[in-house]
Amino acid sequence: MVLSPAMAEEFEVKMLNKGEKGTMVFEPDFIAAQPGDTIKFVPTDKGHNVESIEGMLPAGVEEFKSKFNVEYVLTVEEEGVYGVKCTPHYTMGMVALIAVGELGNLEEAQAVKHKGKSKKVFADLFEQVQ
Repeated sequence: MVLSPAMAEEFEVKMLNKGEKGTMVFEPDFIAAQPGDTIKFVPTDKGHNVESIEGMLPAGVEEFKSKFNVEYVLTVEEEGVYGVKCTPHYTMGMVALIAVGELGNLEEAQAVKHKGKSKKVFADLFEQVQ
């Protein structure tokens, strides 16, 4: 009998000027993933990128920052919480949260201070983590 490896899931996140939750958003802005899954950030509207937020990555994961208007694929290998932002629209609340498996860095990620509208958006996103 041959066992095939489990298929990793791919999530697509649109970078939008206007979405269901307002202006300057990632859609969806919360993803529950498993190790090995990929998250593809698609610059649906121009002027956006994706960047990791200091203090909001699992141990061993390197910080990252994509170029503007370019699709970026993040493969989540380590379990934990990943916080991301659009660099120019961070204070406008353009942030997202990715929860992967066991969330060993949850408390550290929740302790990170945010600016502007991102503070409330992350408060709402952390309520979705269970």
